[in-house]
Order: sequence, then structure tokens, then C-alpha cells
Amino acid sequence: MSLQIKSLGLDGVLEILPPKFEDDRGFFSETWNAQRLSENGVTLDFVQDNHSRSTATGVLRGLHYQLPPYAQDKLVRVVKGSVFDVAVDIRRGSTSFAHWTAVRISADKWNQVLIPRGFAHGFLTLEPDTEVIYKVTNPYSASHNRSIRFDDPDIGIIWPMNASTFQLSDNDRLAPSLEEAEIFDMLEGCGP
Repeated sequence: MSLQIKSLGLDGVLEILPPKFEDDRGFFSETWNAQRLSENGVTLDFVQDNHSRSTATGVLRGLHYQLPPYAQDKLVRVVKGSVFDVAVDIRRGSTSFAHWTAVRISADKWNQVLIPRGFAHGFLTLEPDTEVIYKVTNPYSASHNRSIRFDDPDIGIIWPMNASTFQLSDNDRLAPSLEEAEIFDMLEGCGP
């Protein structure tokens, strides 16, 4: 089995399936190999790993992003359970501005999603006790951290569950719309 990379339809948003070698003892997988990904055009320097656990189905985290100079590329994977993972292009001036793409990421499928800077990111848990690990290219900065409403009609994300059942943080519940949010300009170097 070899490394597989698939575009998810928005500039730079990729689904990555690392090889997984299984036998009667369990499995082994290189979840990040800079050299192999560089050979496929992905060259990033990650500086921080994050790990979240959501106890229930229907926990929504997002849509989050950080402004320059702390904008982040993210490599997201699930080590337990599954999520509906969403990326939204928030680069003003982009031909895909306000467009979104989504993919189910799961521990069973062993897939990952690469979300470039200039995109808002969020995920909805599809199983209880879901654990998500993601690498980022800039550290967390509270003064640069921003959110956009998950149900903004100008974006129009089609979530796989009824939004009235979502569990959200107060910050995500009170997030501004895309029109009201402080977002990226294509000239800021936040994406191709």
C-alpha cells in the first residue's frame, strides 16, 4: 500500500491516506512523512500538535481560523471515532471564496485532511468519545484566533445531522457571520 493523496475540490484542501500495515499484532503507520509528502508537493513545517476528545455525538467545533501572522495550515486525523470535517475558503478575492468542502474522517478509514491557511475549519462528531489529533504550522494565538458561524446561510454547509442537536461552545454559538468576520485578503499570502 502506498501513500494516497486526493484533492477535495478546493485549492490545497487534500485528503491524505497514509499506508497502514496490519498483522496479527496490530498495525503500523507513518502518519506524517515530510519527505514523502514533499515528493507530492506538500511541504509544511509543523510546530504544534493538538488533541481533542468529544464525549458525545453531535459536538461541533468550528468554524475556526487564525489571522496572519499566525495563520495555520492544519493536518487533521481521527484516532478514535469519526467526524464530518469541513473546510471553508475565507480568502477574499479567491475564485472559491465562501465555498466549502467536507469529508468523513475516521479511525477506521485512517484518512487525514490537509487544510491550508486561508480556510476556516470545523468538525462535527459522528460517534461518542471521538478523538481528533491535528498538526498546525503556527502556534495558537488568542489575539489572532477567530470563528465564523457554522450555520451561515452565505456559506450553506449541509451538515449530516440536525443542527438543533449540536453541542457548541459559547464562542462558536456567538461567532459572527462570514460577512461580519475579520478574514483574509488574497494578498496576505494565505493560500495559493
